[in-house]
Amino acid sequence: MPENSLNLAGFNEDAAENILENRRRFLKLFPGQWALAGCWQVHGDAVRVVKNLIDAKPAEDEHGDTVYCDAIVSDAAGVLAGVKTADCVPILIGDPKTGAFAAVHAGWRGTVAEVATKALSRMVNEYKTKPGDIVVAIGPAAGVCCYEVGSEVMDAFGERFAPGANLFKPTRTDHACVDLIKANRAQITAVGVHEEKIYSAPLCTMCHTDLFFSYRREKSVYGKVGRLMSVIGRKRV
Repeated sequence: MPENSLNLAGFNEDAAENILENRRRFLKLFPGQWALAGCWQVHGDAVRVVKNLIDAKPAEDEHGDTVYCDAIVSDAAGVLAGVKTADCVPILIGDPKTGAFAAVHAGWRGTVAEVATKALSRMVNEYKTKPGDIVVAIGPAAGVCCYEVGSEVMDAFGERFAPGANLFKPTRTDHACVDLIKANRAQITAVGVHEEKIYSAPLCTMCHTDLFFSYRREKSVYGKVGRLMSVIGRKRV
């Protein structure tokens, strides 16, 4: 149950005081003072730009304050950009040359909408980032071993990816497991990020519910599912 674990998001499925306390404990892991910038994730492609520490705040709190997006970009020192996941793909993007960074939440809808490359585009426009300088970390997510989808999702990917992309592993009639990590890697490299600078965690959230929250695996069992949080930031000097 999320209330018995380090749930870092999901005010509809856990008490606000639990989540806020968990976030306080989480932030203590990072030396120095940090402001956490988040967003109310909607499986879309909107990108939030955080200009400074004042602009940075969790975009979902016990008061219902909301900023709707699925990616956060910034270059502000002391800001942690964070996204919540429980099977979707967390993507952290860092530019060591300019100090700009981004956190991206990419489920299948966000992947089809190319949310990761749209976050990169904002980094280019806002901070003069060059894709060749980028380093990317992709965190644990539902893998092609487990993430089964139907024809609706398969058709949506077919419209966005080349037929030879090999993103699906057939399972049964009109169903297949989709490789979201491979899909996002393909999109990121297509805009100039070097393949050798993309690092993926080789862990499936659906396989490892002892380590991670999994919406698809745990929702039917517990009725409630917590969220992991992936963050990236630039330390204050």
